[in-house]
This record gives sequence, structure tokens and C-alpha cells, in this order.
Amino acid sequence: MVVQIRQVGETVSSKFKSSVMALSLSIVQIASAGFAQDISSTRPNILGRAGVLEMPSAEVAPDGQLSLSFTKFGKIDHTTLTFQATPRFSGSFRYSGIKGLDGAGETYRDQTFDLSYLIFNEGKYRPAVVVGLQDFLGTGVLSGEYIVATKSFGDKLRVTGGLGWGRLGSYNPLGLSSGVRDAADIENNDVAKPSRWFTGDAAAFGGVSYQFSDKMTLLAEYSSDAYAVEEQRGVFSHQSPFNVGLNYKLGKNSSATAFVLHGDQVGVQISMGLNPKAPKMSGSLETTPLPIRTRPSRSADPIGWSGEWVTEVGDASGIRSALSKAMKAEGLTFEAMSLSTTRAEVRFANTRYGARAQALGRLSRIMTRAFPASVETFVLTETLDGIPIHSTVLPRTSLEAFEFEPARKILDAATFADPLGLNGDPLVAVDGIYPKNKWSIAPYFALSFADSDKPVELDYGLRGQVHYNVAPGLWLDTSVSISLPEKTAGTEDSGGLNFPAVRSNSDKYNKRLQLDKLIANWYSRPAENVFGRVTAGYFETMYGGVSGELLWKTPDSPLALGVEVNYAVQRDFEDAFAFQDYDVMTGHLSAYYAFEHGVHGTIDVGRYLGGDWGTTISVDREFNNGWRVGAYATFTDAPFDDVDKGIRVTAPSAWFLGTPTTETQDFSVQTSSHDGGARLNVDGRLYDRVRAKQGSQIKQQWGRFWR
Repeated sequence: MVVQIRQVGETVSSKFKSSVMALSLSIVQIASAGFAQDISSTRPNILGRAGVLEMPSAEVAPDGQLSLSFTKFGKIDHTTLTFQATPRFSGSFRYSGIKGLDGAGETYRDQTFDLSYLIFNEGKYRPAVVVGLQDFLGTGVLSGEYIVATKSFGDKLRVTGGLGWGRLGSYNPLGLSSGVRDAADIENNDVAKPSRWFTGDAAAFGGVSYQFSDKMTLLAEYSSDAYAVEEQRGVFSHQSPFNVGLNYKLGKNSSATAFVLHGDQVGVQISMGLNPKAPKMSGSLETTPLPIRTRPSRSADPIGWSGEWVTEVGDASGIRSALSKAMKAEGLTFEAMSLSTTRAEVRFANTRYGARAQALGRLSRIMTRAFPASVETFVLTETLDGIPIHSTVLPRTSLEAFEFEPARKILDAATFADPLGLNGDPLVAVDGIYPKNKWSIAPYFALSFADSDKPVELDYGLRGQVHYNVAPGLWLDTSVSISLPEKTAGTEDSGGLNFPAVRSNSDKYNKRLQLDKLIANWYSRPAENVFGRVTAGYFETMYGGVSGELLWKTPDSPLALGVEVNYAVQRDFEDAFAFQDYDVMTGHLSAYYAFEHGVHGTIDVGRYLGGDWGTTISVDREFNNGWRVGAYATFTDAPFDDVDKGIRVTAPSAWFLGTPTTETQDFSVQTSSHDGGARLNVDGRLYDRVRAKQGSQIKQQWGRFWR
């Protein structure tokens, strides 16, 4: 993404912004200490973010809160998904419809992103203060910026006041201004311009909320949104700046709001939410782990401590048999082992525990019971479809000493390494492991925002998958889905005049029964800290071909680098096994970085399915229990209106079931199918699969080691 920041002289605009900044800093410095508190709220405003009715507030949702809301008034609707990404930072993705905005009676659809940041919490005497950007990546219809403060008085009353720019500064009877506001240059993809932010007309807004019962909250506000464009097009009549509403709490994270806007429109909003940090099932239904077996004294077991057992057990078949049986009971597959007098390495596949640290804890307990006393060093190596990915080295003495101590102590004693970098005895593989297969039948859900009369469309059904592991690193994978809602294939041509239809014709693939994928994947380890993948077949419903990838990732580093090259061919609309005459070479250079608090960032630079070149920026937050919520935006040389952006959510099944499992449920929230910035969907990409098994990720879930 290219961001242009223009430096201007000491104009009215810069003076105004400087004054606002100085005032904000002064407030921060003068604010007395006193105990700070969060102004928490799970009730979004009609735009789906923290606010009174239409205007924003400085309230914040609990950390991790995920909410979905739908608002309808007159000819306007908003569907918004908001995520409290950190205790201070939140983001919203909104899909809006305005009927008649184009003057032809059609519904104008717009996708917008909001960001807000809590500067400081409410204190004893000071209000909470939030700064925010509204529609900062959209077409400019809803774009604006704001600084807002909220103060609570007792448990029931909250008062909000703020200053807005752009859309939020359009009703400006006081005539406040901070210079001329540049127009969004959509045609040249110059939309997210920091030079536009907090410029132009500035208007004050404010509101109050009063909770007069556990269920009911009265809302009233003075709005600084003039609805100028909508009123000009006959969509909306702005008769008053005042809005009133009544919110009714339906449940812990759900509510309904009825309201009157600007003396002209009556509307309703429904919102619901959940928090990944609060599982549906309290406690756990998992089995109790085996206790650590402490080694006997040297006098009680002289053979075990001396190492003479090596001769007695010969090929260690008895140890292997006992180890395999105990691991199977724990949902771990025993794949290979090396054994010497003082060191034992076990290679395994984890098919049960979403928290890899818990799998390590279970296996280490088993190893204390399986190996003779002289074996001091345990090496636990997890595999990915038979390929060694990561090794955890644990001193047996530490396991015995810290079984009833906090998990941090055993973490301090552990070492993480790449299996290719370890010096050890040759491993002996377990006979009869390959070929092996697993299959599943599970429901799927996909929420789409489409450029049609349906602002939101839910697809759901059953998906069957077969995963056939032919040999270490080589597997075949197929997926077939049955959609329960009736689906009708599109017939109209898609794509722009000078741009190929690589995603916008996705509705032509609508079928009740769909071959989602049929691929062969080969994983390899070309060198230490380097991972490889080659995939061939039908990648997804729209494309097949060949894909190759290399990833550099060390066990403990937060940084990873990757490269991917693909040859993709568009699949036929009718024949599931045939192709059309459109093919393209795509590929990206990627940089991945794991920040603190489970935040992951990715930058991809390269060529997309439509032949356009550009960059995709992704940010995800991953919780220790496996929940993952993220957003992405793409910037290419394609027209801005036709560039892909959206959000994604992954939910672990264990969160709902209360039992350990590696299965997840992907709940995808997609924007309409864009041709610009379109990526190939290839299952089994390396980064997420590799890092999930490595030390940096294991550390985040280490609290479950003794579970």
C-alpha cells in the first residue's frame, strides 16, 4: 500500500489540528490519577460500533468481544461485524445499502471499515476518550473522523460529547472548520489519505444513555450528520439533529433497539455477540492425565540406571509396543523412535489436542513410564503428515521436579529446536502406519455480502472430507459439500471491460452438490528451518492447477518469510472436472510476523488472479483457546471498487463442545466477489500449519501443559 502524507505550511488547517492535539495532550497530563475504570458496553449503536444511537461514544466492549448487528430505517440498511481486537483497539466491517442513492431507484452497496482507539480509560474525574476513523477505506460516502469523550455518573447515566469531521462534521451550524477537505480519489485508488483526516468542517455532537432497568436503556443524542447526499437524492429528509431510541436487552450479548432519526425515520436494530474468551462450556470433559512416574533410586534399580538394559531389551520392541498403546489412548499417533542410554526421541502426530502444549504434557508423562531410569533427555517431535516439523527437548529431572509446580517452571527448562538441526541416533519408523486416512462430515456456514438485493446471504449445509495419507509428506484430499438452501447459478456476464472476470462470476458455480477440491499435496523439508509444499489438482470450486511454496521459519522467531508460485486454470461452470480457456500465473512474496498478545500480521506482495499486481495486508488476533479473528485489505492497480477486502473468523470446536479436539469451524464473512486483488484458495498453505506446531505458538498455550 502506498500512503501519501502531504506536508503543508502553517495554514488554518494545521493550526486547528495542532490546537486539537495540544488540547488533548494537556487533558492527558492534567487528568488526575484516581482509580481508572473501563466504560464497558456490549450494546452497539445503529452503525454497529460503540455509540449512543448514531454518533460514536468512548465506550468499549470487553476485550475479544465479537458482535454482529443489522439496522434498517427507511431506504437505508447497515450490517456490521465489530471486533474488540485489544482492550483499546477495535475495528468494524460494515456492508451498507442505500436505495435510490444513484437516482435510478437501485440499491447502492458500500463496504466500509472503521477503526477506533481508546486513548485513556475513565478516571475518577476525567472521561474516557476515544479517537476513531469511520469508512477510512471506503468510497467516501460514510467517511469521517472523530474524537469523543464519555463520562459515567453513577451506574445508570452516561454522558457523551465529541467533535466530528467529514460525514460527522456535515451538520455544522456553528461554522467550525479546519481547512479544505480533499475529496477521495477513488479512480486512482487514493482513498486512505491521512492528509484528509481531521480536516474540513468540524461539528460537535453529544448524547446521553440512561439505564432505568436491567433490560431497558433510554438513548438520546444530538447528531452532527446532515445526511446531505441522501437528502439531495431524495433518500432521506433531515428535519432535526435530534435522535431518540429505546434499547431492550434480550440476553447477555444480544439486544434490540427501536429509534427515531432526525424527525423523519423510524428504525430498528438487532445485535448479537459472543466473546471467544468466554467458552460456551465451563470446565472440561477431558480425561485425567497419567501421573509422572518418578524414577526409583539407583540402589533400587541398578540395571536401569547403569544402562545395561540396552543389551537386555535388544530392539526395544517391548518399549515401543507399550508406548504405542499408551499414546493411542491419548489421541497421539506413534510414528518413530530413537533410543540410547541417556536420550529418547519420539515422533508423533497429534490428532486430539488443539493446544499443542497439552499434547506435549500428555506424551512426556507417558515417556516417564515407558523409558528406563538412565534416559534423562526426552525429545518430542511433532510431525505434519509424516514430515518432522518441531522438536521439544525436556529434561526428565525437571518433569519429575515440577509436576505440581506452575507450568512456567517446566517451560523454562524446555528447549525448542528444528528436528533437522538435532544430533541424535537414527529413528526407526513404526511399521504399518502408511497409508492411513481420516474422514469427516460436518456442517459449514458461510455469510456473504453480495452486490444484489440481498444485503446478507447465508449459505449452510454439510461438507464431507477425506484425507488420505499415502506416505510421509504425501497425501490426497477431497471435499464435497451439499448446500441446504436452494442455489441458482448466475447467467449474466461478469467482469469489467478491460479486466477478466476471475471472481465476479462465482455465482455461475452455484450448485446444490459441489466438488470443493480434489488435490494431491507433497510436503518436504529442503533444509533446516525451511519447509516446502507442492499441490496439484482442483484447488477450489473455481480453479485448479499447480502450486508451489517455500517457507523459512525458525522455532522461536516471530518472523517468517515465504514465496509461492501458482499456475491456475479456471474450472468449467457445468462439468466439475473440465476447465475453461482462462489461465494465469500468480504468486507472492510474503512476510509474517507474530506480535505480542496473539496478534499476527502478514504482508503479501505479488500478482493476483486477474493479472493485477499489488499488496495484501492482513491482521489477525488469535486467542489461546484457538479462536482467530482477522481482517484483510488489498491494494492493486485494479480499480478500487473492484479490489478484495473482508474479514475472517475461525472457531475451535472445543470451545463449543468442552472436549479437546484439533477440529475447527471456519465462519467466513466475505465481501462481494471482487476481481481485483483476488487470491487463489489453496488448502494446506504452510505458515499457519507450521507455526501452530512450533515453539513460539506452543508457549502461548503452555498453561495447558499439565492438563
